Amino acid sequence: MTDDRIYHVDGELVPASEATVSVDDRGFRYGDGAFETMRAYGGTVFEWQRHVRRLERTCEALSLEHGLTAADLRSRIDETLAANDLEDASVRLSITRGVQPGKLTPQPAVDPTVVVYVSPLPRGGLEGKPVWDEPATVETVETRRVPDEAVPAGAKTHNYLAGILARTELSEVADEALLCDLDGHLAEGATSNLFFVRDGEVHTPSTDGPVLPGITREIVLELAREVDLPVHEGRYEPDDVRRAEEAFLTNRTWEPRPIETLDGDPIGGGSVTDRLSRLYDERVERTCYE
Repeated sequence: MTDDRIYHVDGELVPASEATVSVDDRGFRYGDGAFETMRAYGGTVFEWQRHVRRLERTCEALSLEHGLTAADLRSRIDETLAANDLEDASVRLSITRGVQPGKLTPQPAVDPTVVVYVSPLPRGGLEGKPVWDEPATVETVETRRVPDEAVPAGAKTHNYLAGILARTELSEVADEALLCDLDGHLAEGATSNLFFVRDGEVHTPSTDGPVLPGITREIVLELAREVDLPVHEGRYEPDDVRRAEEAFLTNRTWEPRPIETLDGDPIGGGSVTDRLSRLYDERVERTCYE
């Protein structure tokens, strides 16, 4: 890895210290952009096609017709990994509507701004180690998840204000905020999806509510069903998690991460969390390293 990380900006590889985006870019002005955070394991972008499909759904929700093919975007990612001499990394791909006249209404003609940047992560899979040092310490917050009727929950946009406000509520000992919807039902973490285990069965808030359909979430649900673990997607309250036998969070970087405490109440991982984490590592190993 180079000392000055290399970014991919609008088709060009440039040192991070020289990478720039216009102050008139709509991604800066309004958060008018889509992004995906991915993981590369052994040089392979894990579950690339799922990320492409979600990116397409986000751009459709934003009416952002960027005109770029999946092959073009993938080549930019591969070039960025190679330029930074990285095989195991976090990868972020951002697409904004680009520079347009300073009006809120977007124009149909789009010259998108496309940025890729990568950062090193440990090896994953069976021989890897978690990105996190400790299980998560989680607190519920007053900030509510934006209703799906206002901003589609399935759209992964540049605007993360709700998550930022949620994180500002945390005490010094917590590292993830848990948001509810307007009715007080659990939605998700600021940057993660929630799972808990009760009576040996897996539960997670349904994406029928304002919940981002995380790709790691989707894979964990698939893995659970493959080994006949009962799975329930529903509407839950914080007390449901506090009474759980196990609980964990998922996102692309953390993968499954046990919850040590929720609002100071101990929970922890357990046999189901460990089993699902192992199955996840096996899939990464099989898909990316073998």
